[in-house]
Amino acid sequence: MTDPFVVIGGDAAGMSAASKARREAPDRDIVVFERDEWVSYGACGLPYYVKGEIDSLDELVSVTPTEFREERNIDLRTNHEATAIDPENQVVIVDGPDGVIEQPYGELLIATGASAIVPPIDGIELAGVYTLHDMAHGKAIKDRLESDDSVDRVGIVGGGYVGIEMAEAFHAHGLDVHLFEMLEHVLAPFGETVGTRVEEHLREQTVSLYLDTTVEGFEGAESVTAVETPDGSVPVDMVLVGAGVTPNTALADSAGIEIGESGAIATDEHGRTSVPNVYAAGDCAEMTHTVTGEPTHVPLALTANRAGRAVGQTVADDPAPVGEIAGTASVKAFDLQAARTGLLDETRAAEAGFDLVSRTITTRSRAGYYPGGFPIDVTLTADRLTGRVLGASMVGEEGVPKRIDTVATALHAGMTVEELESLDLSYAPPFGPTWDPVLTAAKVLSGSIEN
Repeated sequence: MTDPFVVIGGDAAGMSAASKARREAPDRDIVVFERDEWVSYGACGLPYYVKGEIDSLDELVSVTPTEFREERNIDLRTNHEATAIDPENQVVIVDGPDGVIEQPYGELLIATGASAIVPPIDGIELAGVYTLHDMAHGKAIKDRLESDDSVDRVGIVGGGYVGIEMAEAFHAHGLDVHLFEMLEHVLAPFGETVGTRVEEHLREQTVSLYLDTTVEGFEGAESVTAVETPDGSVPVDMVLVGAGVTPNTALADSAGIEIGESGAIATDEHGRTSVPNVYAAGDCAEMTHTVTGEPTHVPLALTANRAGRAVGQTVADDPAPVGEIAGTASVKAFDLQAARTGLLDETRAAEAGFDLVSRTITTRSRAGYYPGGFPIDVTLTADRLTGRVLGASMVGEEGVPKRIDTVATALHAGMTVEELESLDLSYAPPFGPTWDPVLTAAKVLSGSIEN
């Protein structure tokens, strides 16, 4: 091989980079090492696979290994784990089915992703305690639900994305769901208004909530039988731990590559790390926040795909920035939709030099006279001095995810509340009121901004 582009990690960032590099450099050697058998799959769809809305894990795969190898001419090697990087000699040490090999590289992308956090809880090693971050996890949970009729009660540790989505999935299987959250509200990054409304809806769906509750341990001899809390034990037949994810940085760290303050790999605007010819992208890497201008770690699918694609173009001698992020995200909670973007927390905003002012409005998702509309709560934040839009969160039964995109666009454009209020957004009674909820929120917030 001559000057190969080598990728460690075969999911969103890694395969996006390899595919883009192949299109831009048809004759270059491109080698991808993936430690598991699955590549290019939608992990975000796993709760809906467990629920039963998606029949097969294969449906979550965007491009198969065979398609990458035969149609895109990428040397994809599954079940190969990179164990070390030697930056001085530009070599990756890889452990595969046929033993250990040394793979030279001209340029290297670290796209090792993230792993589910396994908190130090007594009994977490018991059978029946699961996490959900990859295909094997999803299969194990669904197999258990379909093969074991004795599972009636399930505990969920964590009220974030995975916890909320899996509450719905378990409920669909007829289970008695108990959700434990150590903070005062679920979905903490979305703000109190969203958290409170989602909690009310979860209770309506018979989900038992234990808020502001620390899980002290799991009981059981061999298999989990109860969740221990300061207020006593709650019997369960299985547990899902959804405590978030942590970036996989051990490989980079051991090679002397700089790790940022967020705990993810530090990179520049093109995804370059502190070591020459080595890039990082996806859930293992930092990105720049479009509002604060500071490095941050927000592991989301679009972020990974976009950054990987940019790196693939850059290594093909056509530099492309990986872009900035606003932390835009949405989540489904039974019949509710919730979304957020930018800065919502007053303390974090102050650290970034902003005087955050926030207002929350409640309006309708459709024109008041048109049937079928629902209440929608919108919280909009801005800098009190400059009027710059800083963020937003929303919750309702329809029209939420796309409305958050309006605010995300405003963040990337550096718009003020006044400019946001003046946008010419679409209107038709079946889709929204004359004044879109985003515009109404901006009107209300304008009154609190200094001119």
